[in-house]
Amino acid sequence: MLHVPPLVSTLTIGLVLAFSLGLLAHRIKLPPLVGYLVAGIVIGFAPAVGADQNIANQLSEVGVILLLFGVGLHFSVQDLLSVRAIAIPGAIAQGLVATPLGMVVGWALGWNPAAGFIFGLALSVASTVVLLRMLQERRLLETERGKITIGWLIVQDIAMVLALVLLPAITGLFQGEAPPDAIEMTRQVAEVVGKLLVFTLAMLVVGRKLIPALLHYVAHTGSRELFRLAVLSIALGFAYLAAELFGVSLALGAFFAGMVLSESQLSQQAATESLPLRDAFAVLFFVSVGMLFHPAIMVDAPFAVLATVAIIIVAKSIVAFAVVRLFGQSSSTGLVISASLAQIGEFSFILASLGLALGVLPTEGRDLILAGSIITILLNPLLFAALDRYFAWREHARTDEGGPEVEAEEAEAKDEATPTREPIPVTALTDHVVLIGHGRVGRFVSKALLEKGVPVYIIEDDPDDAADLNAHGVHALHGNAADPEVVKSANLGEARCLLVAIPDAFEGGQVVEQARTINPKLRIVARAHSEAEIDHLAKHGADFVVMGEHEIGKAMLGELNGQERPISDAVTGMANAGPIRGR
Repeated sequence: MLHVPPLVSTLTIGLVLAFSLGLLAHRIKLPPLVGYLVAGIVIGFAPAVGADQNIANQLSEVGVILLLFGVGLHFSVQDLLSVRAIAIPGAIAQGLVATPLGMVVGWALGWNPAAGFIFGLALSVASTVVLLRMLQERRLLETERGKITIGWLIVQDIAMVLALVLLPAITGLFQGEAPPDAIEMTRQVAEVVGKLLVFTLAMLVVGRKLIPALLHYVAHTGSRELFRLAVLSIALGFAYLAAELFGVSLALGAFFAGMVLSESQLSQQAATESLPLRDAFAVLFFVSVGMLFHPAIMVDAPFAVLATVAIIIVAKSIVAFAVVRLFGQSSSTGLVISASLAQIGEFSFILASLGLALGVLPTEGRDLILAGSIITILLNPLLFAALDRYFAWREHARTDEGGPEVEAEEAEAKDEATPTREPIPVTALTDHVVLIGHGRVGRFVSKALLEKGVPVYIIEDDPDDAADLNAHGVHALHGNAADPEVVKSANLGEARCLLVAIPDAFEGGQVVEQARTINPKLRIVARAHSEAEIDHLAKHGADFVVMGEHEIGKAMLGELNGQERPISDAVTGMANAGPIRGR
């Protein structure tokens, strides 16, 4: 009988089950990551299915690398330096509070102080994957509060790199061993810090020139396959070099690689090419966490589980909020950052594994860390939902109060009502054409319409392109048009026509369906690449679907018969014409 390799079975079972339960979770109005975690728990209970825990952990590392690489593409050195004043003391303060509290829990459970120290340290560091997914979903990644949170996370990662090196010596002190040689400890710390500095300088000096130059060279070959391979090679290759040569974590190496590439004009294209693999492997992170979970800990030590969760969600959040307010940031910023950091993840597991390897941390400690991780990851979306309701209530209360108010009080009340999702203003344009996508087709269409004086509102997922359009006086928004909030910003109720110029018919169908719900009488024109896509878009409400191959054929026949029609006239006519294809 043919045996399926463990790598293939782990990848297949993990993704299929995560998809199935993620879809079910979405169906019952829960975040998909709940389904991913449950998928891991199910696999963990059924080892006979053939999924390998070690392989799942390694595959999830790829997701973490690509995720941090993508974040780096939207970050700059200036962004990182601008938040250092709050991120460094914030990360340190959380560690100084969470670690002693963890030691108290360990003492109550009868552990030695070294075990409590490792346990508390593991509770102090947030999960990279969870934090970034929440910021991305709520469009907070490129905001001030998002930058502060990312800077905070980077400081925690660097601190954990140092902790992993010093942990054997520190735990030895707790266990009554002879103090390590001060000169040797100093040498070890200096070596780690020196490697970090050398790595940072190498990335900023050499990497800043090498990485963009390599990507630009590959782009000029015209091969999309090579370009995609180059992006993955840069992300994974520099992460590997960072870990092997400089002792830096894989995630941190990938982040720096993305950050030095962010200054290149190809950064957005690089992000697009890495997106599908990033999302798929990031899902495996949640599956691997679920596989590690031992539910028996919930019955054996329920109060210890509650104490663990309280340290992660309550104690860490209070510290984060206090630090943010101490540095003059708003209350809403403090609440959002506190909620973002109120969970634990991958570095916590690494610390737990090291504690077990050193013979210091009991298995009960590892199980508590895993239980705390899963529970706080599940609660994190609920924390943000609660904040949304709180901010909405504050805004409603402020509106009802009315009357003259002191300017400072009004500003504070307004700040308290800031949602955890950045609000998108609705355009004031009327009788306008809404254009989704500004690639090759979108550029051609917008140029023709603008030359004829037709008001255009463009939604484009390339931030640089959207910024350039706005700089030239064109109304444009950076975002994914499939997001309901983004679509609402286009003021479709007052629009003349909607042109969906993106090549992805699945996403286009979502846009068309939402637009048709907002304005049943709106003229909608979409783009397709096959007969099946034409049917799909028409089914969702498109009045007219353009298939490139058909239009090329018509143009050729028109040329043959001497009846060609200028394309620019056709585009304008299409925006103003009556129904061509009924729904």
